[in-house]
Amino acid sequence: MKRFIGIDLHKNQFTVCYRDEKENEELRKYAMSQLDDFKKTLCSEYEIGLEATGNSSHFRDEVKEFVSAVRVVNPSQFKVISSSAKKTDKQDAALLALYLSKGLFPEVRVMDSERARLKSLLGTRDRLTKLRTALKNKIHNVLNAHGIVSKRESLSSRKGLAKVLDHELDDLSKFELRILVDQINHLNEGIDKINQELKDPGNQLPGHKNLTSIKGIGDVSANVLLPVIGDINDFPDAKKLSAYFGIVPRVHQSNEVEHHGRITKRGSKIGRTTLVQCTLIAIRYSSYLRGYYDRLKAKKGSGKAIIATSRKLLGIIYDTLKNDIIWEDFPNGVIQSSRSS
Repeated sequence: MKRFIGIDLHKNQFTVCYRDEKENEELRKYAMSQLDDFKKTLCSEYEIGLEATGNSSHFRDEVKEFVSAVRVVNPSQFKVISSSAKKTDKQDAALLALYLSKGLFPEVRVMDSERARLKSLLGTRDRLTKLRTALKNKIHNVLNAHGIVSKRESLSSRKGLAKVLDHELDDLSKFELRILVDQINHLNEGIDKINQELKDPGNQLPGHKNLTSIKGIGDVSANVLLPVIGDINDFPDAKKLSAYFGIVPRVHQSNEVEHHGRITKRGSKIGRTTLVQCTLIAIRYSSYLRGYYDRLKAKKGSGKAIIATSRKLLGIIYDTLKNDIIWEDFPNGVIQSSRSS
């Protein structure tokens, strides 16, 4: 008999609700050390549903071979649990099993383990980069407090950082700057090591050559975007991919009134940020993207224009990956090869 299993997952334990086709339910609780015991209760006709948590990917990999499917739901999209008046582990597991059995489970995409590890490393790189930027801003603030105006690009090299210490300042300020410079140099070393570590596995991802043939997308940016996108065939069209990146406007409709608000900002923040950065570079080379950006900028301002142009670039990325296109001369629209040619 087919069974639907809802699991409320925690770090050290998980609560399970077994629900059959006759709507009979059985609740059990397991420690994570009892995972093998739980596996013994499974069979190929069962389906499992659980919320996305820090260890849900590991749990999914452990049990997926014993059941027909493991479906993961985003808690923020499953309001029936997050907004429940009665919220207990047993109640959450039962609700997961119920909605799974009714085919109403809002399943999210789950990365394979290799892409997940790559995305985790990219997340670490992003954190280090933001910390480095914060420390550079602090150096500018210290110098500005002493009437010294500095350019942001002056701190981009080790030599430029060293020059910061040449200014005639009081001992305490020089001590602070020395600490900041040392930390930035250390962060630069860490970021460089991550870039090197990302190079080989990232360059081997399907679609890497396709994306880097687009002028404006480099190796690192492609290594960020590809794990975020995953399998391009999961998206029926470019609009779905844009929604996944969170760069489509919110729509509020009531009766005959429809209002478009700010972008949703759902999905991967690092993917969205990287896409915008790539767009800023791509408009320098592509007259098509530059013309589109300039027309919107004149009407709606630079902020809305760059987001709209990012959607346009994401549409190009979608077609490039979907049709296996390699660009010979992207700015002039010259294709080297494609699956459809």
